[in-house]
Amino acid sequence: MRRGFMDLVQGVGRHLRSGRLEELTLTTNGTLLADHAEGLFRASVRRVNVSIDTLNPDAYRRITRGGDLGKVLAGIEAARAIGLRIKLNAVALRDDNADELPDMIRWAHERDIDISLIETMPLGEIEADRMDQYLSLAEVRRGLEQTWTLTPVAHRTGGPSRYVRVAETGGLLGFITPLSHMFCESCNRVRVTCTGRLYLCLGQDHAVDLRDALRDHPDDDRPLRAAIRSGIGLKPEGHDFRIERRGAAPAVARPMSMTGG
Repeated sequence: MRRGFMDLVQGVGRHLRSGRLEELTLTTNGTLLADHAEGLFRASVRRVNVSIDTLNPDAYRRITRGGDLGKVLAGIEAARAIGLRIKLNAVALRDDNADELPDMIRWAHERDIDISLIETMPLGEIEADRMDQYLSLAEVRRGLEQTWTLTPVAHRTGGPSRYVRVAETGGLLGFITPLSHMFCESCNRVRVTCTGRLYLCLGQDHAVDLRDALRDHPDDDRPLRAAIRSGIGLKPEGHDFRIERRGAAPAVARPMSMTGG
């Protein structure tokens, strides 16, 4: 949706062809994926994460405040047809999709699509209290193990998912557990926003402004490198998400969409 986005992807993609980057992936809600799948593939993207919390059109419209599930499913099929590998990311929501999660997993695996479940996080200022929807993935996993055989595997995708193989479906299922089982000790992620701010943790406000270094020294990358190094030194030991903080302000005011997952 942002003007010039495909130019950015193509520009970064050239580093895949030169070997300077190992992988370039995209996380999207999938609404415009059908229109851009071919362009992403040409830019050397080979894997796309699609955020989707339900396969029920009415529930999807409510959760996303007006989204069209049909466009997302069409985008997934277009991406698969062009050769992009798809992974689904679904936030486990106690009131909205808890009973549907097994069906979503089965639906994905029938299409050779991996899926990760994510615990809801107190991010962004919204009307509802996200923690009222919190569903521990330890609880979800215990429920799945009543009917399925889940075997841990060493598969990694560069993110925090810990994967199991579902014997009955043959597919991979990931668990991302920022609240019930913190993984901060193994986190090596930082995020740069479109405004040039380098955030060191999804659940903290530590940030460094890279824009001034870029604008003030367009022909000298040393100030930029120094700014990045100083930022990495500020990376906190852990986030500030807490299960028991129902009714409290979110850990950070910025929404997930500002910095990505």
